[in-house]
Amino acid sequence: MQQLPPPTAEAELLDFLLVALAPMNRTRVKQVLRSGRVHVNGTSVTRHDHPLRRGDAVSLSRDAPLSADITGISIVHEDPYLVVIDKPAGLLTVATESEKTDTAFVRLSAHLVARNGGRPFVVHRLDRDTSGLLLFARSAEVRDQLQANWEAVAKTYLAVVEGTPNPAAGVVENFLTEGRDLRVRAGRHAGKDAKRAVSRYTTRATRDRYSLVEVELETGRKHQIRVHMAGLGCPVAGDKVYGAATDPVRRLCLHAWRLAFDHPFSGARVELESPLPEVLARVV
Repeated sequence: MQQLPPPTAEAELLDFLLVALAPMNRTRVKQVLRSGRVHVNGTSVTRHDHPLRRGDAVSLSRDAPLSADITGISIVHEDPYLVVIDKPAGLLTVATESEKTDTAFVRLSAHLVARNGGRPFVVHRLDRDTSGLLLFARSAEVRDQLQANWEAVAKTYLAVVEGTPNPAAGVVENFLTEGRDLRVRAGRHAGKDAKRAVSRYTTRATRDRYSLVEVELETGRKHQIRVHMAGLGCPVAGDKVYGAATDPVRRLCLHAWRLAFDHPFSGARVELESPLPEVLARVV
């Protein structure tokens, strides 16, 4: 915990920090404040206009608390080796030609830089309109280790699909190939660019024309769940690319619900969950 010089007069917290943390620029000071690292008289404060009185004790912690909100994303787990965030729908994981400045990677990078915490390394990706748990490493070595053992990571999703799968539970296994149009197609046989894909699914609830399906990935291929559910005749709601006829909440109804893996450094089991967003829960 870093103790800052006490205020000598009444002031708003942000104005005080701009002076106390100089030469840090205004944007970075706001990021530090949002991260929950600033404490006034022992209590974490994030409001810019929090009033300070002369002699108040203002301190800066080295680490942000878990679940700190960072410009629209929440940290679910953080340690010296990795960070797991809860990504909202509509946010890219990394930059594309059409969007280079506002991504989960950029937001998390800004948060870590503000804390002198290095930079994140991308381990895997979620589609823009898929919400839920997204794992980053804090070094290239940890990233490589996680990626080398990616199929050992338990990855479970919740999907709102059109119709009801028949049978209600089962395993889908085939080979996926990405075409030049960027669509992924399923085939029964291995080919030059085809990748084996296995999904285990269970129907958890059905309401009207929709079902809530839990899908555990044995493999982690691009668009795997979307293609497999469409192949069952039950495309993910909102997924017009793979045949959905409806869009009940104006987003892809797919959520990365659970991650479970052995920690790359300690070996301890890490099990994390992100609740199904209310907007999806209302559909089913």
